[in-house]
Amino acid sequence: MRSIITIGRQFGTGGHEIGEKLADKLGIKCYDKDLIKRVAKESGLCDEILEIHDEKPTSSFLYNLVMDTYSFGITNSSYVDMPLSHKVFLAQFDTIKKIANEGPCVIVGRCADYALADYKNVLNMFIYGRMEKRVERIIEKYNVSEKEARDMIIKKDKQRSSYYNYYSTKKWGKAETYDLCVNSSVLGRDGTVELLYQFVMDYEDTLKK
Repeated sequence: MRSIITIGRQFGTGGHEIGEKLADKLGIKCYDKDLIKRVAKESGLCDEILEIHDEKPTSSFLYNLVMDTYSFGITNSSYVDMPLSHKVFLAQFDTIKKIANEGPCVIVGRCADYALADYKNVLNMFIYGRMEKRVERIIEKYNVSEKEARDMIIKKDKQRSSYYNYYSTKKWGKAETYDLCVNSSVLGRDGTVELLYQFVMDYEDTLKK
């Protein structure tokens, strides 16, 4: 049985590129930002709205309410009258499950590991890195100052952490939440891809025994 791989990542660690290269090496699809287009197509929500709410935290009150609603399924009639943040959350989770049902793939971010918690063939990975390396990468990618890069990293990590911790029963970035955590600053992006690839291959070999 081929694997479905989810990748959580700190901002500036190259998680997107690592996910794409790993998927290419495995010969499967990778979903990151393009997941938004799929969600928009299937939910009827526009791309702009989904982008605004993408991996953004909501209030604890909304969290409790959305979990109650989700237990009845996204097609429940009450879905129509939900606050927008509910709709985005449920639409993403529904689409992630549909994608997983279609076959092996790599899904980056968006609580995919939580959405697929009941699936047997899922490997959950997390990419982290040294702050100085992440700052260097953000400066190069976005042409910003060192202070701006550091501020971007702190803000984005806080958003991702808050979002994940609201909707998941686990903690973002904590080792026990994932099957494998890798510091991409040590091996670089290509080296990290090779490490993850070998991990997936070894895991799939154990499934054959």
